[in-house]
This record gives sequence, C-alpha cells and structure tokens, in this order.
Amino acid sequence: MRSLGALPKPVLILEVIGIAFLLLSYLSLNGYVTLPAPFGNATAAIIMVFLGIALMLPAAAFMVWAMAQNVAPLLTKGQAPLDKSHSDKPKDKRDDADH
Repeated sequence: MRSLGALPKPVLILEVIGIAFLLLSYLSLNGYVTLPAPFGNATAAIIMVFLGIALMLPAAAFMVWAMAQNVAPLLTKGQAPLDKSHSDKPKDKRDDADH
C-alpha cells in the first residue's frame, strides 16, 4: 500500500464518513457542538462511536488484504512457478549398468 489514495473510492468515502462520526461524537460529548434533541444525548454519541468504527473497518480490511498479497503471495495467488533450471528432462544417472 503506497498511499491512502490507492484505496477504492467507496472504501475511502466510508473511511471519511467514519472519521466524521467519531469526530462529531467526540465534539458532542465534550460540549463543543450542540446537536439536535435525538442526537444530543450520550447514548447517541456512543452509537456514533460504534458506527464510526464500523465504517472504518472496510478500509482496514482492504489494507490488510493488500499487505497479505504483497508480503505473502503464496497465500493468495497459489503455488509459485518452478525454476527454469528444474525442467522435466531426466537427469543422467551415474550409476547406470549400461556402460
């Protein structure tokens, strides 16, 4: 993962919305922002925290999956190709009885 911009657009949008929910819940719990009645209580702030974390999980899963593909290609892409030096030709046997 070279940059955050390498994330797909929907995952990046979910990440930004999740961060916004976390920021809004922090600001409302500390009294910096006054939210309307249904969203102004502590229960709504706790729900916003969990919703923000849930919206950030797809980006974390995508980054872990991309790292797994880069670090351990055998886990995701199957068996590695064989070396060209190990071809299917039979090797000469030194212990043949046909001299």
